[in-house]
Amino acid sequence: MATLPKFSFGVGDRFTRQGRAQLRAFELLRKDGFAVAPVWNKSFREHGITGTKPESVREEAAAAVRAAGWTDPYFVDADHINLGNVDGFVAASDFFTLDVADYVGKPDPGAAEFARRRAGAGPVKIELPGGLPPLLADRRDVEAAADKFLGAVREAGRIYRRIREAKGHDDFVVEVSMDETDQAQSPTDLYFILAMVAEEKIPAQTIAPKFTGRFNKGVDYVGDLAGFAREFESDVAVAAAAAKAFGLPGNLKLSVHSGSDKFSIYPAIRRACGKFGAGVHVKTAGTTWLEEVGALAAAGGDGLAAARKIYAEAHAHLEELVKPYAAVIDIDPAALPRPEEVAGWSGTRYAVALRHEPGCPDYHPGFRQLIHVGYKIAAGMGGEYLSLLDRYAEAIGEAVTDNLYRRHMRPLFGGE
Repeated sequence: MATLPKFSFGVGDRFTRQGRAQLRAFELLRKDGFAVAPVWNKSFREHGITGTKPESVREEAAAAVRAAGWTDPYFVDADHINLGNVDGFVAASDFFTLDVADYVGKPDPGAAEFARRRAGAGPVKIELPGGLPPLLADRRDVEAAADKFLGAVREAGRIYRRIREAKGHDDFVVEVSMDETDQAQSPTDLYFILAMVAEEKIPAQTIAPKFTGRFNKGVDYVGDLAGFAREFESDVAVAAAAAKAFGLPGNLKLSVHSGSDKFSIYPAIRRACGKFGAGVHVKTAGTTWLEEVGALAAAGGDGLAAARKIYAEAHAHLEELVKPYAAVIDIDPAALPRPEEVAGWSGTRYAVALRHEPGCPDYHPGFRQLIHVGYKIAAGMGGEYLSLLDRYAEAIGEAVTDNLYRRHMRPLFGGE
């Protein structure tokens, strides 16, 4: 089985041009003394919109690694795949995010039997490391967790076995993802979810639960920071306890989805990992695309014209673009600047509105979120957009590297 290092960080690239710039951020972090594995990720939906294939991500990653002389581990993630689309990812990927959120809440006939095995007649006392108080669960709690999650975990088992059979080996990383659901899983739920994962014989190295609060795309966390810190610490402890109790991989760790730009929770993640000696996987994606648009705007000329066009078209198709991301986007249409207003902005004004610099008075979260989901507009521009990426490659690359290294990696892994 492939082994995912203690710390890993997902980087997405809508248009497969920024692999080398992304890897530079990992090189800078390694020079600082922090080893973090890059995981290039792209979903089935993104491939469909941009016209790429899973092999495109593998080729981009391999080219970046060759150019850098990178010798540490790296991975290519089949992001949010399911049984209906996994086959197209098997050859190119060595990391699979099994998305079974759609199966959460679908009853499974084995729920009562699972509860009997795990709880018996009395309450279950779950001892946690780090001095945290134990969790207590009676049979009704266990059966309720099984009613809600057993069907999803069994679907994850089917996807895992499909991948293993197609590859003919298990030399890949598995993540089980349940984050795109309506309600957060409690630490007790997570413990029994991991028991289900073990019973399905899924060698999961990461688990992506739904945390409380909003994890909107490309903007900061919205919610109770102290509450998140307590929840995350409890979940880290539960993952460690469950791995030991159920024989799951010893490097099992939490995965934080839509983790890009969640600056306010990075300190809590870092503290919990330090307290328990735990790792973490943070999955991000769209910030690279946003850095492309911001750098094009700042370049002026045809770059700025393209950035204005992307916003105008995105504004005109707002409902269509937002719909697939409704659970992870919060945009007040009335608060968005009108396209004719943006048409009068300078490149600097556009870039500042888009760039997520906490405390900057001209930063506009709604504007940023609309551009985030507006990559479909750029994809429709075809060669026009791609040629701009090539023409302004140096400036874009610098922005991509700076964004990942300074805003994300140093605060998460470097303690700043």
